[in-house]
Amino acid sequence: MTIAGKKIGFIGTGKMGEALIKGILHAKLVTPDRIFAGDADTAKLKSLEKTYSINTCENNCNAVQNTDIIIIAVKPQIVQKVLEEIKGSIKKQVIISIAAGVPIETYENALPKGTKVVRVMPNIAATVLEAASAVCSGSAVTVEDEAVVIGIFNSIGRTVILPEHLLDAVTGLSGSGPAYIFLIIEALADGGVFEGLDRKTAKTLAAQTVLGAAKMVLEDGVHTGELRDMVTSPGGTTIRGIRVLEDCGVRIAMMDAVIEACERSKELGKKR
Repeated sequence: MTIAGKKIGFIGTGKMGEALIKGILHAKLVTPDRIFAGDADTAKLKSLEKTYSINTCENNCNAVQNTDIIIIAVKPQIVQKVLEEIKGSIKKQVIISIAAGVPIETYENALPKGTKVVRVMPNIAATVLEAASAVCSGSAVTVEDEAVVIGIFNSIGRTVILPEHLLDAVTGLSGSGPAYIFLIIEALADGGVFEGLDRKTAKTLAAQTVLGAAKMVLEDGVHTGELRDMVTSPGGTTIRGIRVLEDCGVRIAMMDAVIEACERSKELGKKR
């Protein structure tokens, strides 16, 4: 299965849904007339139609019947209701779920036997086309189907393929991770303000520093320890700063944050 010539349907057009629409169109994977979106919020549908020139459907079944790939981007608590609504319209479409915490098994049990289900966990950076997304596929999904899904999510950032049992770890790391980085950027900016920089300049420098460092990690292919050494001259300013970070336990604090968020994700999954 290739994306060329396919139609994509969205059920739910919140921040993540709209980010995907924006990314798909930005990457020119399909043209606007091949995207169909359904949502209970008619005002949002009108806004999307005006902004992106896509097709909108007030009935979710219409979005399903018209498409080859369906992206379910609703809140986890209403997934079951949506599946009941659309199950009679499912034929051979690939179903992509980005609803947090809802396992593939829920979809496979609710939809016709043999339905192709892929679960994806993107993060909030999808809104700026820099998401980190983890993909895991159900039993009926082919290699070709999975490649199409990866192509879609690569349009809004970068993807990895993982088994489903590791998605709680993804939640703790890349799902919650942006909040950790926002905190770090704020703290870096505070340090700059303390030393006399105005707030706007300090925030710009802090955010660009994080962006640039991340880009080096992703594109240079060099171990993070080596990259750190590139900045850390003997007896210089950086090693003094690193000593303070190590004394304050920043490294273990970041590890513990990921682990704690992962554990909470597991707890929430058991309650669902």
